[in-house]
Amino acid sequence: MAWTPLLLALLSHCTGSLSQPVLTQPPSLSASPGATARLTCTLSSDLSVGGKNIYWYQQKPGSPPRYLLRFYSDSNKHQGSGVPSRFSGSKDASANAGLLLISGLQPEDEADYYCATYHGSGSSFSYPQCLRGRGSETKTPGPRGSLAEVVFTQPRSVSGSPGQKAVISCTRSSGSIGDNYVYWYQQRPGSAPTLMIYNYDQRPSGVPGRFSGSVDRSSNTAHLTITGLQPEDEADYHCLSGYDSY
Repeated sequence: MAWTPLLLALLSHCTGSLSQPVLTQPPSLSASPGATARLTCTLSSDLSVGGKNIYWYQQKPGSPPRYLLRFYSDSNKHQGSGVPSRFSGSKDASANAGLLLISGLQPEDEADYYCATYHGSGSSFSYPQCLRGRGSETKTPGPRGSLAEVVFTQPRSVSGSPGQKAVISCTRSSGSIGDNYVYWYQQRPGSAPTLMIYNYDQRPSGVPGRFSGSVDRSSNTAHLTITGLQPEDEADYHCLSGYDSY
């Protein structure tokens, strides 16, 4: 599969401005298949990367963010379910930055990459860094094994009128919904995700009280409830799980 045709979709997808000033990434990075990509996530001067977990997510157009990994140190890190080992985290203390390293680049790695960190009772997402392919080398994938991955299923859409209540569900396919914390994010077109609920039912500062989270262990499902719907609540809502608590 050639990388070049993918460029147009990404260029139209990666527009907008930085959503929060706490984290910054270069707007794009180009690399060739087989090479190693080094994506950077620089923290603002009031935060020290040495004391922070740095989370990395991958997002392709039309798909929700996928958790890749958490990195604090070489002895304190977490790899997402089914994420290849060629994705790894690191830090550059001199630049106060977190790093995502992707070795042996493949065409399917072309995507938007978000870094995130948590501070106090809130979170900050960078606007995505776009990893773009360079050249038109075609690679034939070799044999691949199957990876068991926990799947979370959400309904495609939920409708509601202003003032009403909406409940969005997220069902875990295997294992227990209690095995890992569930996080809910709101994402509007052209914007980075915003953390709405963490640790199942905790609300970051600044999130209205009409947003709440809950868990139904009997159905292995997490719920995001929005009461008193408002027009600005129209957005994509993603549930994410599968990584250590921060």
